[in-house]
Amino acid sequence: MNPQVENIRIDFVTGSRRIGNFCWASILLLGALGFSVVGFSSYLHKNLIPFLSAEQILFIPQGLVMFFYGTAGVFISLYLWSTIWWNVGSGYNRFDKQAGTFSLSRWGFPGKNRRIFIQFYIQDIQAIRMEIQEGFLSRRVLYIRMKGQQDVPLSRLEEYSTLEEMETEAAELARSLKPSIEGI
Repeated sequence: MNPQVENIRIDFVTGSRRIGNFCWASILLLGALGFSVVGFSSYLHKNLIPFLSAEQILFIPQGLVMFFYGTAGVFISLYLWSTIWWNVGSGYNRFDKQAGTFSLSRWGFPGKNRRIFIQFYIQDIQAIRMEIQEGFLSRRVLYIRMKGQQDVPLSRLEEYSTLEEMETEAAELARSLKPSIEGI
């Protein structure tokens, strides 16, 4: 194997193009359109879609409120679809032992700072920290603790499905970079 490849480790990070985001954006868009159509139907006193009855709904206040919620839902859904389209949050973590650097690269929203690139020295890595919160909204995040700086997140909140998978990833990083592991 090429020794130059052995000294470089690249971990890809999935951004907002996840199945969950596609599902939520679709559900939100369909629900919001339904609310908007029922609110508009109550204004016209006519059912625009046969299975969404608006005959019993007065335009003021119920129809107006439904139309407002539908419009707000469409805008939130458009925001979700735009983050999916631009793949916000995707990128990679690159560890180059030969150069002694650790690079973080992510995609952001369009504009002047769309490409986010941060570089650290491997010698400044103090520890690899695991943050684990179990429960209904479980949270498993892997961080790198830097000397004199904030902790740098390496993964998204729901990237690791099991604790064992997260521990394996942290152990591989610690074995490769030689820092300690915190949070086990």
